Amino acid sequence: MTHTMTVDTKLLWKNALSNIKTEVSIGNFVMLFRQTTLLEVNDTTATIAAPSAMVINLLQRHTPVIKKALSLAQVSIEHVVFVPKTIVHEENAPAGKQTSSPLFSPEPQKPLSLGHLPRVRQDYTFATLAVSASNQLAFVSAQTVADKPGTSYNPLFIYGPVGVGKTHLMQAIANAVYVHTPDAKIIYITSEEFTNEVVEAIRSNDTARMKRRFRSVNLLIIDDVQFIAGKDKVQEELFHTFNSLIDNGGQIVLSSDRPPSEIKKLEARLSSRFAGGLTVDIEPPDFEMRTAIVLKKAEQLHIPVSMDVAKAIAEKEQDTRSLEGALHRVITQSKTTGQEISLDLAEITLNEKRQKTNSLLHSEDIINSVCLFYNIKPTQLKGPKRDASLVKARQIAMYLLTKELGITLVEVGNILGGRDHTTVMHGVRKIEGFLVEKSRISEEIVGISKGLRG
Repeated sequence: MTHTMTVDTKLLWKNALSNIKTEVSIGNFVMLFRQTTLLEVNDTTATIAAPSAMVINLLQRHTPVIKKALSLAQVSIEHVVFVPKTIVHEENAPAGKQTSSPLFSPEPQKPLSLGHLPRVRQDYTFATLAVSASNQLAFVSAQTVADKPGTSYNPLFIYGPVGVGKTHLMQAIANAVYVHTPDAKIIYITSEEFTNEVVEAIRSNDTARMKRRFRSVNLLIIDDVQFIAGKDKVQEELFHTFNSLIDNGGQIVLSSDRPPSEIKKLEARLSSRFAGGLTVDIEPPDFEMRTAIVLKKAEQLHIPVSMDVAKAIAEKEQDTRSLEGALHRVITQSKTTGQEISLDLAEITLNEKRQKTNSLLHSEDIINSVCLFYNIKPTQLKGPKRDASLVKARQIAMYLLTKELGITLVEVGNILGGRDHTTVMHGVRKIEGFLVEKSRISEEIVGISKGLRG
């Protein structure tokens, strides 16, 4: 028989949290433990309320830490039971009104006008991001930043390998801030573009204008920040911009393929600033997560895709970009042949791509097909000129080289005249955005693809 202990649960949990804080990372403590409440303690069990079922799932991994923390607070228990806070407060909720957790329930996004934020895809929102244990902490952290920019986790530093959704998450922050505060000054930029702006400002002796541009924003997002390593002038400018924004209440979000401490040739003072907020990582998606991503992308494109097709794509591709590319190939094949999207069509399309990659289709085939379609020369496509028509054709070539051949961004850059991989990344994302919007470029890509298939 168990007996409820007569203790001040609020004081007890406060003391336990102080102990827990020394055992877990600051990110886990803030995201998981800060919103918990100790409801009851008896001689065998502690009952703890948490914001949602997903948070409970993550908290269960820390049960030994909780037991230890309570023991240090002079309470020994054998079991820890978690309940959602929505259940706890259900009796007090108004009749007919359903309660819901504030986490993982993003508000419906209101429509955004085209061109509202340069470089930011409108479809990259919290609602369109598949969430699992691999990106759970980063997702919640990003939502917190978007809700109250400049007040929590500043900077937010997100790291992980290529294709795990870092860019989607950062652009979701930008879109959410824009929706709630349309007048906010927001800049999303890659580290290469930031570097180019610093170099151009120095060359033209106009650094004052550049400083005003970056130091007056409400939200600054820099993608692939690891590439500023070893660039002294760029690091110096970012350091001063960083300090200015923090002092003025601006929010900074950064992404990298590694944590700040592992970025070589990064100034110590800048590394310290990067690590001064909240650093969270995103792991490669598992099979279930990859399947969910395909279904999410298909839903976003308003294309019916079965679970079997989604699983087939998830089995053959390992990261978010490859999954999206494979889905687009299946959709394009369906439109080209007039067949419905089925498991057979998906497997034939995906296997055909690999066969071509291995023996039939080469990078020059894609380049020649693009050049033939737009009536330009390969030397122009690979050259330095940036006429609008050439840029479009070049970006389509970047997209097709990555999606049809599955080669790396660095390899694509080398094929197209030695361009930086971040330039290729921007080009691919640009075309992916046009595909989502179902613009005329979608039809042009179908035409080029037909040419590739003879």
